Amino acid sequence: MAAPIVIIGATGGIGEALTRRLGTAGRDLFLIGRNADTLGPLAAGLGSGHAVADVFDDAALSAAVAAADQGGGIAGLVYCVGSIVIKPLKAAGQADFLDAFRLNLLGAVTALQAAEKGLKAAKGSVVLFSTVAVEQGFPNHSVIASAKGAVAGLARSLAAEWAPHVRVNVLAPSLTRTPLAAPLLASASMAQGIAAMHPLPRLGEPDDCAAAAAFLLSPESSWITGQVLGVDGGRGTLRTKG
Repeated sequence: MAAPIVIIGATGGIGEALTRRLGTAGRDLFLIGRNADTLGPLAAGLGSGHAVADVFDDAALSAAVAAADQGGGIAGLVYCVGSIVIKPLKAAGQADFLDAFRLNLLGAVTALQAAEKGLKAAKGSVVLFSTVAVEQGFPNHSVIASAKGAVAGLARSLAAEWAPHVRVNVLAPSLTRTPLAAPLLASASMAQGIAAMHPLPRLGEPDDCAAAAAFLLSPESSWITGQVLGVDGGRGTLRTKG
Protein backbone atom coordinates (compact mmCIF):
# COMPACT_ATOMS: atom_id res chain seq x y z
CA MET A 1 0.00 0.00 0.00
CA ALA A 2 1.06 3.59 -0.63
CA ALA A 3 2.72 5.44 2.23
CA PRO A 4 0.61 8.47 3.21
CA ILE A 5 1.59 11.90 4.40
CA VAL A 6 0.20 12.43 7.90
CA ILE A 7 -1.09 15.94 8.54
CA ILE A 8 -1.81 16.72 12.18
CA GLY A 9 -4.00 19.77 12.60
CA ALA A 10 -5.47 19.23 9.15
CA THR A 11 -8.47 21.50 9.68
CA GLY A 12 -6.50 24.54 10.86
CA GLY A 13 -5.64 27.44 8.58
CA ILE A 14 -2.28 26.18 7.32
CA GLY A 15 -3.16 22.50 7.81
CA GLU A 16 -6.21 22.72 5.58
CA ALA A 17 -4.35 24.72 2.93
CA LEU A 18 -1.66 22.04 2.85
CA THR A 19 -4.23 19.25 2.84
CA ARG A 20 -6.02 20.70 -0.16
CA ARG A 21 -2.78 21.44 -2.02
CA LEU A 22 -1.44 17.92 -1.57
CA GLY A 23 -4.83 16.33 -2.18
CA THR A 24 -5.18 18.19 -5.46
CA ALA A 25 -1.74 16.94 -6.44
CA GLY A 26 -2.87 13.37 -5.86
CA ARG A 27 -0.78 12.65 -2.77
CA ASP A 28 -1.98 9.97 -0.38
CA LEU A 29 -2.96 11.61 2.90
CA PHE A 30 -3.96 10.66 6.41
CA LEU A 31 -5.57 13.51 8.32
CA ILE A 32 -5.64 13.98 12.08
CA GLY A 33 -7.62 16.64 13.92
CA ARG A 34 -9.62 17.10 17.07
CA ASN A 35 -12.93 18.19 15.52
CA ALA A 36 -14.79 15.31 13.87
CA ASP A 37 -17.42 17.63 12.38
CA THR A 38 -14.85 19.41 10.21
CA LEU A 39 -12.28 16.65 9.80
CA GLY A 40 -14.68 14.01 8.47
CA PRO A 41 -16.05 16.05 5.53
CA LEU A 42 -12.57 17.28 4.59
CA ALA A 43 -11.20 13.74 4.50
CA ALA A 44 -14.24 12.40 2.66
CA GLY A 45 -13.94 15.07 -0.02
CA LEU A 46 -10.36 14.03 -0.72
CA GLY A 47 -10.84 10.30 -0.21
CA SER A 48 -8.28 10.34 2.61
CA GLY A 49 -8.02 8.30 5.75
CA HIS A 50 -8.45 10.18 8.99
CA ALA A 51 -8.58 9.88 12.75
CA VAL A 52 -9.88 12.17 15.47
CA ALA A 53 -7.38 12.90 18.24
CA ASP A 54 -6.48 15.74 20.56
CA VAL A 55 -2.73 16.35 20.76
CA PHE A 56 -3.04 16.66 24.55
CA ASP A 57 -4.12 12.99 24.63
CA ASP A 58 -0.87 11.08 24.11
CA ALA A 59 -2.50 7.67 23.73
CA ALA A 60 -5.09 8.87 21.21
CA LEU A 61 -2.52 10.78 19.17
CA SER A 62 -0.12 7.83 19.11
CA ALA A 63 -2.90 5.50 18.02
CA ALA A 64 -4.01 7.91 15.29
CA VAL A 65 -0.50 8.20 13.86
CA ALA A 66 0.00 4.44 14.04
CA ALA A 67 -3.26 3.92 12.14
CA ALA A 68 -1.84 5.85 9.20
CA ASP A 69 0.70 3.12 8.45
CA GLN A 70 -1.12 0.38 6.60
CA GLY A 71 2.05 -1.53 5.79
CA GLY A 72 3.78 0.85 3.42
CA GLY A 73 5.25 3.19 5.99
CA ILE A 74 4.70 6.94 6.37
CA ALA A 75 5.92 9.22 3.57
CA GLY A 76 5.71 12.39 5.59
CA LEU A 77 4.50 13.94 8.82
CA VAL A 78 3.50 17.57 9.28
CA TYR A 79 2.63 18.93 12.70
CA CYS A 80 0.41 21.93 11.90
CA VAL A 81 -0.60 22.53 15.50
CA GLY A 82 0.35 25.67 17.34
CA SER A 83 -0.62 28.61 19.49
CA ILE A 84 -0.07 32.35 19.67
CA VAL A 85 0.61 33.54 23.22
CA ILE A 86 1.50 37.22 23.47
CA LYS A 87 1.89 38.76 26.91
CA PRO A 88 4.68 40.37 28.95
CA LEU A 89 6.73 38.07 31.11
CA LYS A 90 5.36 39.63 34.30
CA ALA A 91 1.86 38.53 33.23
CA ALA A 92 2.88 35.00 32.23
CA GLY A 93 2.61 32.14 34.69
CA GLN A 94 4.17 28.71 34.63
CA ALA A 95 0.90 27.34 33.28
CA ASP A 96 1.26 29.53 30.18
CA PHE A 97 4.72 28.12 29.48
CA LEU A 98 3.73 24.55 30.26
CA ASP A 99 0.64 24.67 28.04
CA ALA A 100 2.63 26.16 25.17
CA PHE A 101 5.31 23.48 25.50
CA ARG A 102 2.74 20.69 25.70
CA LEU A 103 0.91 21.87 22.60
CA ASN A 104 3.79 22.94 20.39
CA LEU A 105 6.61 20.64 21.46
CA LEU A 106 5.40 17.60 23.36
CA GLY A 107 2.52 16.90 20.96
CA ALA A 108 5.05 16.84 18.14
CA VAL A 109 7.31 14.55 20.16
CA THR A 110 4.47 12.10 20.76
CA ALA A 111 3.56 12.06 17.06
CA LEU A 112 7.16 11.60 15.96
CA GLN A 113 7.74 8.74 18.38
CA ALA A 114 4.67 6.98 17.01
CA ALA A 115 5.72 7.63 13.40
CA GLU A 116 9.43 6.78 13.65
CA LYS A 117 9.24 3.23 12.33
CA GLY A 118 6.92 4.15 9.47
CA LEU A 119 8.93 7.23 8.50
CA LYS A 120 12.16 5.26 8.39
CA ALA A 121 10.54 2.49 6.35
CA ALA A 122 9.35 4.94 3.70
CA LYS A 123 12.36 7.31 3.94
CA GLY A 124 9.93 10.05 4.83
CA SER A 125 10.09 13.76 5.48
CA VAL A 126 9.00 15.70 8.58
CA VAL A 127 7.90 19.34 8.66
CA LEU A 128 7.44 21.18 11.97
CA PHE A 129 6.53 24.80 12.67
CA SER A 130 8.46 27.44 14.57
CA THR A 131 8.00 31.23 14.33
CA VAL A 132 9.94 34.26 13.13
CA ALA A 133 9.90 35.44 16.76
CA VAL A 134 12.47 32.80 17.78
CA GLU A 135 15.38 34.31 15.85
CA GLN A 136 14.18 37.90 15.57
CA GLY A 137 13.13 38.57 19.14
CA PHE A 138 9.89 40.47 19.71
CA PRO A 139 8.65 41.93 23.00
CA ASN A 140 5.89 40.03 24.79
CA HIS A 141 6.69 36.79 22.92
CA SER A 142 8.63 35.00 25.66
CA VAL A 143 6.07 32.19 26.05
CA ILE A 144 5.57 31.23 22.41
CA ALA A 145 9.16 31.95 21.34
CA SER A 146 10.43 29.63 24.09
CA ALA A 147 8.16 26.80 22.98
CA LYS A 148 8.82 27.27 19.27
CA GLY A 149 12.54 27.61 19.87
CA ALA A 150 12.37 24.19 21.49
CA VAL A 151 10.65 22.87 18.35
CA ALA A 152 13.52 24.12 16.20
CA GLY A 153 16.02 22.49 18.56
CA LEU A 154 14.09 19.22 18.45
CA ALA A 155 14.04 19.26 14.66
CA ARG A 156 17.75 19.85 14.24
CA SER A 157 18.64 17.16 16.74
CA LEU A 158 16.23 14.69 15.17
CA ALA A 159 17.46 15.49 11.66
CA ALA A 160 20.92 14.36 12.79
CA GLU A 161 19.61 11.35 14.70
CA TRP A 162 17.41 10.06 11.88
CA ALA A 163 19.75 10.80 8.98
CA PRO A 164 20.01 9.47 6.34
CA HIS A 165 16.65 7.72 6.59
CA VAL A 166 14.33 10.65 7.42
CA ARG A 167 14.60 14.35 6.64
CA VAL A 168 13.41 16.85 9.27
CA ASN A 169 12.88 20.55 8.57
CA VAL A 170 11.08 23.51 10.10
CA LEU A 171 9.08 26.42 8.74
CA ALA A 172 9.23 29.69 10.66
CA PRO A 173 6.37 31.93 9.50
CA SER A 174 5.58 35.49 10.40
CA LEU A 175 2.00 36.50 11.18
CA THR A 176 -0.33 34.64 8.83
CA ARG A 177 -4.04 35.11 8.16
CA THR A 178 -5.43 32.06 9.94
CA PRO A 179 -8.31 31.62 12.39
CA LEU A 180 -5.69 31.38 15.14
CA ALA A 181 -4.37 34.84 14.29
CA ALA A 182 -7.80 36.42 13.77
CA PRO A 183 -7.89 38.24 17.15
CA LEU A 184 -4.64 40.02 16.26
CA LEU A 185 -6.00 41.09 12.89
CA ALA A 186 -9.47 42.23 13.94
CA SER A 187 -8.41 45.85 13.57
CA ALA A 188 -7.75 46.77 9.94
CA SER A 189 -5.31 49.49 10.96
CA MET A 190 -3.37 47.06 13.16
CA ALA A 191 -3.25 44.48 10.37
CA GLN A 192 -1.97 47.10 7.95
CA GLY A 193 0.63 48.24 10.44
CA ILE A 194 1.95 44.73 10.98
CA ALA A 195 1.99 44.08 7.23
CA ALA A 196 4.06 47.22 6.70
CA MET A 197 6.77 45.89 9.04
CA HIS A 198 7.70 43.25 6.46
CA PRO A 199 10.13 43.96 3.60
CA LEU A 200 7.51 42.28 1.44
CA PRO A 201 4.73 44.39 2.94
CA ARG A 202 1.84 42.04 3.45
CA LEU A 203 0.68 39.43 5.92
CA GLY A 204 1.23 35.77 5.26
CA GLU A 205 -1.46 33.63 3.70
CA PRO A 206 -1.96 29.96 4.65
CA ASP A 207 -0.92 28.85 1.18
CA ASP A 208 2.48 30.55 1.60
CA CYS A 209 3.35 27.99 4.28
CA ALA A 210 1.47 25.21 2.49
CA ALA A 211 3.58 25.70 -0.63
CA ALA A 212 6.81 25.62 1.37
CA ALA A 213 5.72 22.54 3.31
CA ALA A 214 4.72 20.76 0.10
CA PHE A 215 8.20 21.45 -1.27
CA LEU A 216 9.90 20.06 1.85
CA LEU A 217 7.75 16.93 1.58
CA SER A 218 8.63 16.40 -2.07
CA PRO A 219 11.59 14.72 -3.84
CA GLU A 220 12.66 18.19 -5.03
CA SER A 221 13.97 18.86 -1.51
CA SER A 222 15.75 15.52 -1.16
CA TRP A 223 19.07 17.16 -0.15
CA ILE A 224 17.59 19.45 2.49
CA THR A 225 17.42 18.49 6.15
CA GLY A 226 17.94 20.13 9.54
CA GLN A 227 16.93 23.56 8.21
CA VAL A 228 14.68 26.32 9.52
CA LEU A 229 13.10 28.08 6.55
CA GLY A 230 11.64 31.51 7.12
CA VAL A 231 8.28 32.08 5.42
CA ASP A 232 8.09 35.58 6.76
CA GLY A 233 8.17 38.21 4.04
CA GLY A 234 11.81 38.86 4.93
CA ARG A 235 11.02 40.03 8.44
CA GLY A 236 13.35 37.60 10.14
CA THR A 237 16.52 38.81 8.43
CA LEU A 238 15.97 42.08 6.55
CA ARG A 239 15.56 45.75 7.41
CA THR A 240 14.53 48.08 4.59
CA LYS A 241 14.16 51.23 6.70
CA GLY A 242 16.90 52.98 8.63
